[in-house]
Amino acid sequence: MDSRPEPDGADLIDLASEVKDARITEVFEALDRELIGLAPVKTRIREIAALLLVDRARRKVGLDAEPPALHMSFTGNPGTGKTTVAMRMAEILYRLGYIKKGHLVAVTRDDLVGQYIGHTAPRTKEVLKRAMGGVLFIDEAYYLYRAENERDYGQEAIEILLQVMENQRNDLVVILAGYKDRMDTFFRSNPGMASRIAHHIDFPDYSDDELLSIARLMLEQQKYRLSPDGDKAIREYITLRRQRPHFANARSIRNALNRARLRHANRLLAKTGGTSLAELSTIEASDIRASRVFSETTQPRNLTQS
Repeated sequence: MDSRPEPDGADLIDLASEVKDARITEVFEALDRELIGLAPVKTRIREIAALLLVDRARRKVGLDAEPPALHMSFTGNPGTGKTTVAMRMAEILYRLGYIKKGHLVAVTRDDLVGQYIGHTAPRTKEVLKRAMGGVLFIDEAYYLYRAENERDYGQEAIEILLQVMENQRNDLVVILAGYKDRMDTFFRSNPGMASRIAHHIDFPDYSDDELLSIARLMLEQQKYRLSPDGDKAIREYITLRRQRPHFANARSIRNALNRARLRHANRLLAKTGGTSLAELSTIEASDIRASRVFSETTQPRNLTQS
């Protein structure tokens, strides 16, 4: 039976003060401003932050334990906010003292794997050197492993990564990202990598309503707005675009709006007379409906449609 006395007030740890001192709330507020929806993802990020915050508080009072494992896997379709969340996670880790610099280095296979013998190791080590003290974000990480090609050099990069993830985990956090099914296959083929990943976070696709809110937010940030008919048009665009090949969630919406702004600019230049401030900042339905997504009603081609 534990006979230790109950702690008095002097022994209490004010975790609210710990949160304030680390300025973690500011990061969550920024994440909410930047990303609409993604409630399950934001919940997991808050849970990880809570774990790290309590671990830090425990260490301050001498309750030392093995540091929490921090390497992560972000899975989901393109345009679901994985890179943005990785940047905010780097900020959280820095503010809580788990990494020294707080920067994010985002790479793909091409940055790590060479094309001939002796080329991969220096490339991978150079990337790791740049990422030390921060977070290394490897997008489409499954391309590092190509089982069908015995002469592929990706395995060499994986082995170097594994050594650093294990031996220098206090200096670097690695986040692997990509499609969920392909990442699952990658981890089954590389159990050493799977065993080093502590947190698996799945990023869901956005709903139509969330994509509409994202479109409005993107335009607002650029000091544009949608006319009432333009708002209806972008909603219809979202429904149609989702059914076509290579849909990339928020990324596809950004591409569509960039094209709408292009049409908007050319429409204004083609008109005669002066242009009002409202016209300069208003995207009309015609700017949206000129997209091929509306005009092509035949079987979708294997093209990226924006």
